[in-house]
Amino acid sequence: QVQLVESGGGLVQSGGSLRLSCAASGFTFSLRAMYWYRQAPGKEREMVASVSTAGGTTNYADSVKGRFTISRDNAKNTVYLQMNSLQPEDTAVYYCKPSVYDVWGQGTQVTVSS
Repeated sequence: QVQLVESGGGLVQSGGSLRLSCAASGFTFSLRAMYWYRQAPGKEREMVASVSTAGGTTNYADSVKGRFTISRDNAKNTVYLQMNSLQPEDTAVYYCKPSVYDVWGQGTQVTVSS
């Protein structure tokens, strides 16, 4: 079955950086676009970034454009989210998700202190 394991979250000061990883299994990773979502307390889950199957096309929410970078390694079945210039409003649980499959991992908590 599809499994997604997010890692790399933590507590960081405003202006800091984190790199999230998502290890995927149970499907042909290289054939699926991948997404990062986040959900802040009391808010709906929102899409943060997406990457195409080969990694050549990426898209970002306006709120993270220029600060976050999504990438993938198809040999490792892993998608990454490099987050720079973090702000308190980036505090959320971050999740990865493949296209088509309605499956979510446990997420990884990112907390940015001011």
